[in-house]
Amino acid sequence: MQGTVNPKASPKELWAWAFYDFANSGYTTVVQTTIFSAYFVGVVAGAAQGLSPGLSTLLWSLAIGVANFVVMISGPLVGALADYHACKKSFLLISSIGCISATALLALVGPGDVNLGMVLVIVSAIMFASGENLIAAFLPELATEENRGKLSGYGWGLGYLGGLLTLGLCLAYITWAKQQGLTETHYVPASLLITATIFAITATPTFIWLKERAVPVAWDNHQSSIKLSFGRLQQTFKDATRFRDLIWFLATLGIYQSGVSTVIVLAAIYAREVMGFDTQSLIMLIMLVNVTAGVGALICGHIQDKLGSVPTLAVTLVIWIIAVIFAINATKSSDMWIVGNIIGLAMGSSQSIGRALVSKFSPIDRAGEFLGLWGLMNRLSAIIGPLTYGLINYLSDGNHRLSLMSTCVFFILGLVALTQVQEARGKAAAGQDN
Repeated sequence: MQGTVNPKASPKELWAWAFYDFANSGYTTVVQTTIFSAYFVGVVAGAAQGLSPGLSTLLWSLAIGVANFVVMISGPLVGALADYHACKKSFLLISSIGCISATALLALVGPGDVNLGMVLVIVSAIMFASGENLIAAFLPELATEENRGKLSGYGWGLGYLGGLLTLGLCLAYITWAKQQGLTETHYVPASLLITATIFAITATPTFIWLKERAVPVAWDNHQSSIKLSFGRLQQTFKDATRFRDLIWFLATLGIYQSGVSTVIVLAAIYAREVMGFDTQSLIMLIMLVNVTAGVGALICGHIQDKLGSVPTLAVTLVIWIIAVIFAINATKSSDMWIVGNIIGLAMGSSQSIGRALVSKFSPIDRAGEFLGLWGLMNRLSAIIGPLTYGLINYLSDGNHRLSLMSTCVFFILGLVALTQVQEARGKAAAGQDN
């Protein structure tokens, strides 16, 4: 990475920044994507608890939706406050501790503990998403515009490696536990403790070496920070004409990311409920997805810096559409392994491009605020996508294939909306066209 970034940023600091993606990815992989999501739907709120078909999936979707609604409202505010007080790193530490603690407490959730499970999932997801916004806000301080996509790609790539490490350790423990005759009610809670521990350990380098380069902004002491933050956010939306490509891309991202968010939080549920995967098979499937996603993110980071972010993103959306159509028509478990490879390539690429493109369209001195808007659209999509799936699943009495069709629609609409985004114009408006 040396030679492609801000000369003031040392290689150690760059790795410290990218390693946060490594640290927190175990949370999404284990809690939201693989082990706990399927456990919640199948065991905590499953049929044995007297819930009707489709209701457990809807409850999971609601928990994710509530968490993302909170972050959607608070994300831009937190970003603006972090910019004013130059305290992104402090806020990042608070959100990390919150996510780690809530993840560990999820180990207490067993069959029938629906309310407790939902509350802890909501808290952990809020803290995780807030941390995602804050770590992204460091990106413009560390990388030059022409190499920001590459550094973002390194981060996403390391993130998938982190997810692989956590899943691998969980798989090893689950395999041992099953050999001892232990059930899900034992090895799922243990997996959550493993996840929280890895997050805590591997996030440490970020807080040791990552520097806070921002300078606090002077403000009128007669006004509260929150009032000033709202005022700055109001000005951001007033600037919609000047930053029209940023605003349009954020809307586009909100559409296609609704599909991505759905896959992230419901893929394991689909594989378990429709294709009959057990916990070990689910873990191995998601490990495969993480490998291909990591490769996709790393390759994409280089490609978008050469060909442009918008054309590269268009290709990834086409790949997403192919993957979802294949999943809808899957009839045997081997089909899902093929789908996993396709999804991995598309997921790593689309997420890396989204973060990098928003940073290119953002003025450097308002990076925290504008990347807070990126987080806002991610959160909005994480409400719309999974809730759409959950509602269709509930109304169709548990028809997961029908529910998945809505995900394909999001990717198609996102591809159409992307045609209106002009990358060069967006960078020029942000003053990053050099």
